[in-house]
Amino acid sequence: MLMVNPLWLRSFQALVEQGNFTRAAERLDLTQAAVSQHIQRLEAELGQLFIRRPRRLELTPAGHALLDYLSERERVDQRLTQRLAGDLDDHGEISLMTPGSIGLAIYPRLLALQKRAPGLAIRHRFGPTREIVEAVIDGKVEMGLVGERPDDASLTVSEFATEALELVVPANTRVETFDELMALGFIDHPDGKALATRLLSRRFPGSPGYARWPRSGFTNQIGLILAPVAQGLGFSVLPRFAREAFEDQHAIRVVEGAPEVSDTLYLIQRAEWPLSARAQRALSVMREAVAGTDTAL
Repeated sequence: MLMVNPLWLRSFQALVEQGNFTRAAERLDLTQAAVSQHIQRLEAELGQLFIRRPRRLELTPAGHALLDYLSERERVDQRLTQRLAGDLDDHGEISLMTPGSIGLAIYPRLLALQKRAPGLAIRHRFGPTREIVEAVIDGKVEMGLVGERPDDASLTVSEFATEALELVVPANTRVETFDELMALGFIDHPDGKALATRLLSRRFPGSPGYARWPRSGFTNQIGLILAPVAQGLGFSVLPRFAREAFEDQHAIRVVEGAPEVSDTLYLIQRAEWPLSARAQRALSVMREAVAGTDTAL
């Protein structure tokens, strides 16, 4: 076992995650000098861990080895905690990561599950596919939902749900042509270009591309994308679960049409670790949430 000061290791992890001494110090609520001193002491014990570039830090082979060691230790600690808690479905932590849209659909159900079983603790993060895959592989979360099927032998991958893309306009707005849609203006968001281009290029073949669309607004908060649409300020395209999570359904309308465009969501977990009983219980609740049915929790 590596016998060094745990605080030095915390500074090392923070520096790797944050990329510079200033942000690492802020993350740990320490001075920059303290973090620098911790790294110097670690390097005195283990050898050079970082190459200092003008605008970035680069891990040396020793730095990568230490990072791998700490990741493995975190996984071991997690497994120990789970075993000591026992494989119960009403106690312990349920950890998962999902994209924003499906997260909006399942998180309220998970909170309802926790309310029914207070011994559970829900740890849910939103993130893009790459981060979710890395978190599951590294053992930081027990399961994840992703929009692309990962090709990694360390993962078990199964289909979880199909989610349609939807064209959403203000409730009282008549939209039959592409020009009528453009007259509203596009409410953009981080995935707006990809999602809207996929749907509208098939609904309105030959229409002008994304670069020529008038934009009426932008937000990076998935729960707020439809707020300006509800106010009559534009249209947007987003996944069904995000639209269903919007509170003011009477103020918006889904424009039906063909062809439909859908994405498959995949459930991922570590192949060698069966899901805990509490994760399996949460998964049942999650499946019922996307199916639109109630659960006994």
